[in-house]
Amino acid sequence: MPALNHPHTQRLTLENGLTLCVRHEPRLKRCAAVLRVAAGSHDVPAAWPGLAHFLEHLLFLGTARFPAADNLMAWVQRHGGQVNARTCERHTDFFFELPMGAFEGGLERLCDMLAHPRMTLPDQLREREVLHAEFIAWAREPSAQREIKLFQPLNPAHPLRAFHAGNRYSLPVPRAGFQQALKGFYQTFYQAGQMTLSLSGPSAIRELSTLAERCSAVLRPGKAVQQADAPALMTGQQRHYQHIDGSRLSLMFALEQLPPESDKALEFLCNWINADKAGGLFAQLRQQQLIDTLKATSLYCFKDQALLQIEFTATNAIAQHATLISDTFHDWLGFFRAQQDWPALREEFCLLQQRQQDISGALELARSDCKQHVPGLSDQGVTTLKVVLGQLQPGAMQLSHHAWQLPAPNPFLQAAKEPVSAGLIRGQTSAHRGLRTFAQDRLRSRRDVSAMSFSTAIPNLSGEAAIYLRWRLPATPADNPMPALQNSLRPLIQDARDAGVELSLNALGNDWLLKMYGYHEPMPAILESALRTLASPCTGQSAGTPPEATLMPIRQLLKRLPELCPPAGESDGAHNWSETRWDGLTVGLPSATQALIGPVLNKVPGTPDAQLTLQSGHPVERHWHTVPCDSSEHALLLFCPAAEATVAGEAAWRLLAQVAQTPFYQRLRVELQLGYAVFSGLRQINGQTGLLFGVQSPHASTAQIFEHIRNFLVDLPNLVSALDETSFTQARAALAQQFSSEALGVSQTSELLWQSKLAGHPSDYLTALYTALMALDQDTTLKAAQQTTQPDSRWLCVATGPVTETFYPGRS
Repeated sequence: MPALNHPHTQRLTLENGLTLCVRHEPRLKRCAAVLRVAAGSHDVPAAWPGLAHFLEHLLFLGTARFPAADNLMAWVQRHGGQVNARTCERHTDFFFELPMGAFEGGLERLCDMLAHPRMTLPDQLREREVLHAEFIAWAREPSAQREIKLFQPLNPAHPLRAFHAGNRYSLPVPRAGFQQALKGFYQTFYQAGQMTLSLSGPSAIRELSTLAERCSAVLRPGKAVQQADAPALMTGQQRHYQHIDGSRLSLMFALEQLPPESDKALEFLCNWINADKAGGLFAQLRQQQLIDTLKATSLYCFKDQALLQIEFTATNAIAQHATLISDTFHDWLGFFRAQQDWPALREEFCLLQQRQQDISGALELARSDCKQHVPGLSDQGVTTLKVVLGQLQPGAMQLSHHAWQLPAPNPFLQAAKEPVSAGLIRGQTSAHRGLRTFAQDRLRSRRDVSAMSFSTAIPNLSGEAAIYLRWRLPATPADNPMPALQNSLRPLIQDARDAGVELSLNALGNDWLLKMYGYHEPMPAILESALRTLASPCTGQSAGTPPEATLMPIRQLLKRLPELCPPAGESDGAHNWSETRWDGLTVGLPSATQALIGPVLNKVPGTPDAQLTLQSGHPVERHWHTVPCDSSEHALLLFCPAAEATVAGEAAWRLLAQVAQTPFYQRLRVELQLGYAVFSGLRQINGQTGLLFGVQSPHASTAQIFEHIRNFLVDLPNLVSALDETSFTQARAALAQQFSSEALGVSQTSELLWQSKLAGHPSDYLTALYTALMALDQDTTLKAAQQTTQPDSRWLCVATGPVTETFYPGRS
């Protein structure tokens, strides 16, 4: 693999055999760690399917030094970070992201849990039931069932055909043979020579390296172990097949004996197959009304093997068009294969990957460095790509039947050219840029765009920014133009994403929200294109949306929750821009980019209104919404809004969420074993701040789930009272630190400021929140905990089952 070439990245091997990769990225506010063990589900003895996944679970149960209440998960939750792990075919990743001040404690806990895991039989038996619940939820998902069918034509001896999730029956914990295999797998692979630790953050290289060496010293020394090769992906001479499942068609290609850098070659190829550009495969098939979506993905890649999937979806059954779609794909492939080394596409591919790194957070960068991801496609990658194309299309290339074109360059990837004047008038210098005068406003014939607030809450040092543009409709349009508008924006959304900007348009009640987040430079041009598209959306095209994916129940509820808080208004006629009002917020925009945004805002349809009222519909009583789903499992979300819509009230609710998070998980998931999906935390929904509790269970009814959550809320005041003065002060300080200017990045800041705008808070909200948190006392927090279960508490419950009588006050 090519060496990492980032100027602030260092890669070395420590004395214990650990591969260490450290990246210093000054623009970041947080630090992240990814520890990759070169062993996964395909490295497990065939007699014990799921063993690797099971071990991943066991490692999170705490150690003698850091028990469950103070382990990695509890530590990360306490300091407002994120943590998880994932068992893949040939590696297992453990990762977390934290503020700088808490990062050392997180890394200590990560290394300790891998070096000194708890593997007592009671722990294993209890965690096996949690994993069994996860297996049931996974097995019932249509995507899992499709994957099983998709892999059926593969070689039965290849591990892709085997079962790896693990469940109650594949993990016979009490058996001596299983215990020997579990400990043998851990001893073989969970040693430093088989691990790569990748750290990224704003700290200096030397500081991160010293920290890594000290924390990783507890890991057992070792040398790299050669992972066994897999048998051929397919038997016989056949190397490809197709799979049809209703409205989905998958062309599958088993690739063997590939040269190095096959992962990068496949990533390059998939990027251009997926490109939604004129003259490309996607555009051609959609124009013929054969498909709605197209997605090329490398499903498996290890050593010299890979499995490539080209998935097409249509609105209706796709079988009748399968041959024509396949022939068109191969026709395009022949055109692509005939190009000479793809110099222009390689240059653009390098630009878009570099742009993604420019705006990636600490965790994404640590992941990238862990697998030595270097932007672009090297000369070796080109050689490998030609081998891949030869296997996809063996034999001589045929004459093309279509007028194919290579994708046009992304207009947002190149640096924007600033106008010569850049908005200056006589007597001003560049130091005045971003300032507006009455004379300038008259000179430009500006409309009143004061409805857009330009926040300076944090200095722009990262190159990232956010723009929120909201339209308030007098009523929800009866004709619902949102799907057509979203479809018209689809090509722009993809170009923007490749240029480092996430663009979305969504409806919530009578509000439409256009949101942009990412690299600031192309934002003015992207916003102008979006407004032009919204003013004249394309008509007569396919909606371009895949068949609605059947989500697991808890995800269905999370998707519905924002729509119910607040509820949609009355429907009335067709949408008319002249009847809408708009306002907005920008965060992190440099003054030069603000100057370019100003003229674009003159093109926003509707009437600017800096005094838009709060969205009506906040619940004044309890509401239970039933969302039926096809799954036999039950799920429930309980949202408890803060009693007071003040910054001081929000501070108390935030501390309550922090105090509750670990005990809620411990009680309902570990002790009661209700299911795999158990979580709690603070959530802000359309300006409302509240506690959110969620559970999905394979055996408990929604009534039983609700009772467990209600009992927890009844006990919440006791959790607050049980904190001694030192513990309360530490919890309060840890929470307040998350909202300091040193800890907040543009992404967090922009969402906090937008939610505060929706709630009607003043512009100094962040300062006020930090001050309120630092001044918060235990009595105020205790009163907030007691308010959560008062008869007048405004609960919103979204569940897969009908309302339970105990939900409403005064009923038994």
